[in-house]
Amino acid sequence: MLEPNGRQMLEIIGKGDSASGDKGILLPAEMPAAITALNVAVALDEQTRRDAQEREDASPRAEGISLRQRAAPFIDMLKRCHHADKEIVWGV
Repeated sequence: MLEPNGRQMLEIIGKGDSASGDKGILLPAEMPAAITALNVAVALDEQTRRDAQEREDASPRAEGISLRQRAAPFIDMLKRCHHADKEIVWGV
C-alpha cells in the first residue's frame, strides 16, 4: 500500500497521529475496534459516493479505487492476526 493510502488507514483506526511517526503497533485487543472503524469509514465513503451519483456530481474523491477496495486486504489481515493473537507492527 502506498504511503498516503496507508496513512489514511492508520488515521481511520486512530494510529495516524504525527507524534508516533512512522512506527507503531496494533495489539490483538485493539483489532476489533480497528475493524469496526474501517467498516464504518467504508460505509460512509460508499454513502458519499451514492449521494454524489444521485446528484450527478463528481464524487468528492474521484479516485478509481474505493475505500472498500483499499481497506479489504487490511481488514482481512486484522481478522487473521486477531484470530492468531498476533500484533501488527510497522516501521521497525
